[in-house]
Amino acid sequence: MEQIYMDHAATAPMDKRVIEAMYPVYNEVFGNPSSVHSFGRKARQQLDEARRVMAKSINANEKEIIFTSGGTEADNLALIGTALANREKGNHIITTSQEHHATLHTAEELEKQGFKVTYLPVYENGKISADDLGSALTDETILVSVMYVNNETGMIQPIKEIGVILKEHQAYFHTDAVQAFGLLDINVKDMGIDLLSVSSHKINGPKGIGFLYASENVKLNALQFGGEQERKRRAGTENVAGIAGFKTAVELAMSEKNKRSELYQGFKMKFLEELEKNKIDFEVNGDLESGIPSIVNISFPGTNVEKLLTNFDLSGIAASSGSACTAGSVEPSHVLTAMFGENNECTQNSIRFSFGIFNTIENVTEAANRVAKIIKRLTS
Repeated sequence: MEQIYMDHAATAPMDKRVIEAMYPVYNEVFGNPSSVHSFGRKARQQLDEARRVMAKSINANEKEIIFTSGGTEADNLALIGTALANREKGNHIITTSQEHHATLHTAEELEKQGFKVTYLPVYENGKISADDLGSALTDETILVSVMYVNNETGMIQPIKEIGVILKEHQAYFHTDAVQAFGLLDINVKDMGIDLLSVSSHKINGPKGIGFLYASENVKLNALQFGGEQERKRRAGTENVAGIAGFKTAVELAMSEKNKRSELYQGFKMKFLEELEKNKIDFEVNGDLESGIPSIVNISFPGTNVEKLLTNFDLSGIAASSGSACTAGSVEPSHVLTAMFGENNECTQNSIRFSFGIFNTIENVTEAANRVAKIIKRLTS
């Protein structure tokens, strides 16, 4: 039985071209990038080239790219680093109730440190309202953090509108772009984005590496103490091989962006079409027209997450109930709870299917048929 991977939003398999780019770095570039001798300079060259590629991908300056261990660290540095550095301007932060836990739990920690946090509501279409954000702003607001694309539903948030609202306000604008990067066009200057988080392993790069874009005008405290790496913003010897692989993944994502978007959208629509052909009862969570091509979140009435995931796995299908960080939990999805309310059944019967380079139109069709058989059996 063919194993079919439909959980690319949790992590994506590494592209073979990325592995090939990393191998010679592991083999030949072992110097410390902070060393002044030739071995160090060779390693430093890898970082400089990667920083240029990543800056160009979002229309930033290379000095504004901070390498991190991934999206979680980037979110933490953006929120805590900015909040602590700008406390004299105010102590109010705005985020949303559907953020990734890397942002939500960080916001909760900041509340314990005396900051006031407003959590914007999410509507049944899976999106927040830019008007709600405008109403929540005060003279004390120093940071707004709204994810670009929700990791569970795939819904694209009104990032451009938020950038316009914040243009004349003191608050910095952070967006977790982990699910958006590589599929959507991002221009931080045009969109008024001050801080932006990206993770390598979501775009077929290695795990354990990411970056935070922090505009030169952002006052930011470091969270780690040690050396003066990353322009004193993130101490610690850089992961040179990981950064080299990340660079290649970014280059591939940028050059293949339109092709991938079209391909993944085709997978998603084919998957839904096959479910409809099989005449099973299901609902897409969120506004299908506002979703990213690679993610669809589906409610199957009369079922529950545990049984669904167990049966899918036994039938060779890898999917999830939401964020990989809570995959072992039986708690209802906080995202779907924010959208539909605590007692809505879809918070406990919904599955996220996410598409990527491990998929073909044939295995997506096969997966949909297997899913349909399982749903029929569980609801008969």
